[in-house]
Amino acid sequence: MHELGVVFYVIRDVKAVAEANHVSRITRVTLEIGEVSGVVHELLEDCWKWAIKKEPLMDEAQLEIETIPAVTFCEDCKQEYETVRYAKICPYCGSENTFLVRGDEFLIKEIEVEDPSEDPLEEPEEEP
Repeated sequence: MHELGVVFYVIRDVKAVAEANHVSRITRVTLEIGEVSGVVHELLEDCWKWAIKKEPLMDEAQLEIETIPAVTFCEDCKQEYETVRYAKICPYCGSENTFLVRGDEFLIKEIEVEDPSEDPLEEPEEEP
């Protein structure tokens, strides 16, 4: 299961961004994952729930996953088609002279942070 290792890398990168931007709390992380990336979403989510408990910065952060559809391009007929449905053989001309255009990505799309001004535990500052 490489999903746990992937989660560790995501947490490392998110923590680095948080530190560079003086963020004290992460509330949500959105990932874009290609349809043929080899990452199993359910396993990734389980690993996320386990791993964030060990990170005070993000111990309650939600994980959102957006799937990038896999698309293949045929170099012979210049058509694009659904990779998962047709695999390597072009449904338009039958050629195997194809390559994956998108769908194997793994990207951190968005990091949502808690606004410290909305902290209900924080006392409002008195004005002089």
